[in-house]
Amino acid sequence: MVSPLVCQPAPGVWVLRTPRSAYVLSLAGQDVPLTAHWGAPVDDEAAVELARVPADLPRGSWESPVDGREEYPSDTGLRFVEPALALRFPDGSRTVRWVLDAAEADEGHLRLRYTEQTRPLRLTLHYRVTAGHDVVERWAELDTDVAVEVLRADSAAWCLPPLDGYRLSSLHGRWGADSRLERAPLPAGAVRIGSRRTTTSPMHNPWVAVDDGTATETAGEVWTAALAWSGTWRIDVQRLPVGRVVVNAGAGHEEPVAALSRGTTYATPTSCGLFSGEGFGAASRAWHDYVRARVLPHGDELRPVLYNSWEATQFRVDEAGQMALAERAAALGCELFVMDDGWFGARISDTAGLGDWRPNPDRFPNGLGPLVKRVGELGMRFGIWVEPEMVNPDSDLYRAHPDWVYASPGYPRHELRNQLVLDVGKAEVAAWLHGWLDALLSEHDIAFVKWDMNRPVTDPGLRGDLLWSTAHARNLYGILDRLRRDHPRVRFESCASGGGRVDLAILARTDQVWPSDNTDGSDRLHIQEGFGQLYPARAMTAWVTDAPNFLTGNRLPLTFRFHVAMAGVLGIGGDLPHWGVDEQASAAALIAQYKRIRPIVQHGGLHRLRSPRESSAPALAYLSAGGDEAAVFQFLDGHRYGEPAPPARLPFLPPGTWQDADTGRRYPQAFLATHGLDAGLSRNHDSAVTHLRRV
Repeated sequence: MVSPLVCQPAPGVWVLRTPRSAYVLSLAGQDVPLTAHWGAPVDDEAAVELARVPADLPRGSWESPVDGREEYPSDTGLRFVEPALALRFPDGSRTVRWVLDAAEADEGHLRLRYTEQTRPLRLTLHYRVTAGHDVVERWAELDTDVAVEVLRADSAAWCLPPLDGYRLSSLHGRWGADSRLERAPLPAGAVRIGSRRTTTSPMHNPWVAVDDGTATETAGEVWTAALAWSGTWRIDVQRLPVGRVVVNAGAGHEEPVAALSRGTTYATPTSCGLFSGEGFGAASRAWHDYVRARVLPHGDELRPVLYNSWEATQFRVDEAGQMALAERAAALGCELFVMDDGWFGARISDTAGLGDWRPNPDRFPNGLGPLVKRVGELGMRFGIWVEPEMVNPDSDLYRAHPDWVYASPGYPRHELRNQLVLDVGKAEVAAWLHGWLDALLSEHDIAFVKWDMNRPVTDPGLRGDLLWSTAHARNLYGILDRLRRDHPRVRFESCASGGGRVDLAILARTDQVWPSDNTDGSDRLHIQEGFGQLYPARAMTAWVTDAPNFLTGNRLPLTFRFHVAMAGVLGIGGDLPHWGVDEQASAAALIAQYKRIRPIVQHGGLHRLRSPRESSAPALAYLSAGGDEAAVFQFLDGHRYGEPAPPARLPFLPPGTWQDADTGRRYPQAFLATHGLDAGLSRNHDSAVTHLRRV
């Protein structure tokens, strides 16, 4: 008999089950829900016993018995943790007391419905699990018949069990150094990560992991949480004096996050939690399975090899030049040709034209039609770059609608990259934005849209004290949802100067993301390791660009650059007219190799073998969903003294004999597990990709 996803084994006790974990809630004699257990699977009898474990006894009047265990703490009453919910009523009162009205469970969805004791205000706590996945989804919903200011409304407070120690893993960075993984002991008190930069930002990504300091890639208990939100946000990780850890995750950075009038509802974004009892690697693979199956719109698709024109032409874009580039890209085996910035308005530099989304008549005298047609004749699909949320002051749009940008009346408007941000939270701006994109996609056979955003909001003005970030994000979602509905064959990429808008919510509306503007292969090993903690290779665009790299100046071998990019969704961004005959031949062969291993990389399970943070010989592998093929990536990076790279051990391979698909050499599984696969790397920036098949 299959156990239900959600069950109630005793009054006031609920169990949410996933394939490899259990999440137990208990009212514990009160109406407030407490976390009784989040960890390894337990049966109903054990769940009830866990719910009966008494709360930690306060060791004085400065502590609370529910701190560190309460699922959704408010900011009043006998509690001192960072609140998940803080409200302020018109009379200045902040006190709330919740009374449970009902608990409903169906098909993996548990709802705990509460009413405030003295006011017509209702709170619903949502929990959801899905068959086959280890993620617990949580969010909250407020429904009011009285005016109320929402100072804080987090999606969830994730309560961890007491551990001997605590270590925090997070992703931090900046432009050009996105998604770098950091693991450090968690200090007493609170650690906050987040973004005040309109989007998720490259400075932090809304994901954390906590373990006791001993977990590895392949062993140990790990608790992870992520926030599905693309506006401003924050995650607070609190190590409490009572010896527990609570992770609060929610939209908004400063208060308030909403102002509700009578008869309105506010729903938080979703926060997702996942427990792994088998280390960080198993946690990542579980996340990847969930994102491909439950988040990405077409997670089962294979993403094409794309070519992007930016590095070859920058703003020197015209019909003849793009056609010539397309011919070279097709000859290499590219499947998607993406024309980047410079095709519209007066866009001959970054100082003008943003907002005027019409083909430049001098560069495209017959519109985009001839180029789109030629790309199709070459056997590729056509894609296009846009930056819809931005405007140059030197544009027809700005001259017609200067009131459409974020601004503080009476103060100078801060320009970054010679551009301002359109107030997409305004209905008329959102309608205009959707209108021209809808027309562009209706008039042309466009298969792919690279949606960029290259600066944050700096002057929210009169909208700065409330919902500008929330409205901007929600209207952006609405536009993308409508475009996807009306143009189902179009695929979208999220880009924000690289990884400035990467989260589970934007991935629910796009097909891939651009992790970083930094395409240096050496740096990308680190960026891609961080990215892969939560997000799958299927969503990670990775380009091969020219040497020397525009950012680092590194002159890495073409094969090394390709091998790094082949660990994700491969793209080519180089200046192809300047590639020599040998480079073109190598590129064509590597693209052909990528196409052979593409199903393994994009849909397989990631195994991190050696970290670039800890080894000059980083290695990783993907195992196909069926377990019969593997793609093994090995690198030397920052290597010294000419010591050869050690073989990459592959203990995760299923039993049997494994054959190198390119050389025919065969290996027993036990040999690959104990000795490993030796790629013969000995010189700095050597690399190898090996395709193994079980025979």
